[in-house]
Amino acid sequence: MIRRRNSRLLVLVPALAGLAVAGCGTGGNQSANGTNQSGEPVRDQQDLVSSEYEVVRAMLDLAGVTANDLVADLGSGDGRIPILAAKERGARGLGVEIDRARIRQSNANASAAGVATRVQFRQQDLFQTPLNDVSVLTLFLLPEINLQLRPRILAQMKPGARVVSNTFDMGDWRPDQTRTVGRTTIFLWVVPAEVAGRWRLTRGGGSTELVLTQNYQDISGSAGGNPIAEGQLQGDRIAFTANFGQGPQRLEGQAADGRMRGNGWEAVRISRP
Repeated sequence: MIRRRNSRLLVLVPALAGLAVAGCGTGGNQSANGTNQSGEPVRDQQDLVSSEYEVVRAMLDLAGVTANDLVADLGSGDGRIPILAAKERGARGLGVEIDRARIRQSNANASAAGVATRVQFRQQDLFQTPLNDVSVLTLFLLPEINLQLRPRILAQMKPGARVVSNTFDMGDWRPDQTRTVGRTTIFLWVVPAEVAGRWRLTRGGGSTELVLTQNYQDISGSAGGNPIAEGQLQGDRIAFTANFGQGPQRLEGQAADGRMRGNGWEAVRISRP
C-alpha cells in the first residue's frame, strides 16, 4: 500500500503481500476473506498477491521461533505471520498495520484460527512501534524503509533478538543467514551486543587493555597492542583470537551491561568510542 504522510511518500508494503493486482491470490482452494482447506486465513482474491505460506513458515523456521517469543510483523496485512507464529509455534504475536480494514480482517482471521488470545493487532505507524520487548521481528518492506528502521532495531531490540526480512536486505548490515524458498530470498540478522570501546581484560591474574571496534556483528581491534583476529558477535556471545605473548588464544564469552565474561577471563568497559 502507498501512503502519503508529512508531504513525503511513504511506501508501506503489508507483510508477505505483494502488488495489488485484481484476480490474483494466494492460490489453492479458498473463499474470499475466509480460510483455505488447511484452515489458514486468506484474503480476497481481488485484493492482492500474497506470498506463499511456505515462505511464511520458512521465515519462522529461520528465526527459530518458539513459544517463548514475541513475534512482531510491521506492515502485517491480513495478519498471517503473527497468526501462524501463534498457531504453529505457540508464540505471542503482534501485527502492526496502518489500514483499519486490515486490522479488522486480521482480528477475524485470528479468531477463526483460534489464537485471538495470543495475538494483538495495532493500527499504528510502524516507525512509532516500540521494539524493546520484541524477540523476533518480521518485515516485507521496501529497502529504504528497512534502512530507516535499522537504527531503531539496533537501539531498541535486545542482543540475540532476530530480524527476518522477505526479499529485501539491510544495506551494509550483513545477514547472518539467508535462505531461498522457491524464487524468494529471506534474510536473518541476529541483533548484536554493543561492544565497541576500551576494556580492561583480566585473565590468569594479569590484565591488559582490550580495544574493540565494531561493524554490526563483526569486531576487530587489539589486546595489549597486538591485533585480535576472527572477532565476531552472535547476539550477546562474543569470540575473538588474541595473542598475550604466548601464542594465539581463542576467547569466548558473553557481553552484557558493560562486562564480558568467559571461561577464565573477564573484561570491564573503560570507555565507549
